[in-house]
Amino acid sequence: MRHYIAVVHKDATSCYGVQFPDVKGVFTAGDTLDDAFQQAREVLEFAAESWLEDTASEFPEPRSIDELRRDPDFLAASQDAILMAIPFAPALSRLAAE
Repeated sequence: MRHYIAVVHKDATSCYGVQFPDVKGVFTAGDTLDDAFQQAREVLEFAAESWLEDTASEFPEPRSIDELRRDPDFLAASQDAILMAIPFAPALSRLAAE
């Protein structure tokens, strides 16, 4: 199973904000880390389904953590962050097969 790396930030007065370096514009939040993880799984699945329906291009492939660590934008975004590995939603393979 493929995983997308999610970058999680939390300020003292905020929720846990989650973004995906490999899927620009996709983000979510949760009140707890568990909630943020669940929200991240759901938003990734929703984004992938919408992407396949709305564009002619493939959903972006996830990069490995080693590839991400060579990306200056990722290094800046992940500074003082929590990283999560979010499993790629199995619903995508069903959608692609239809």
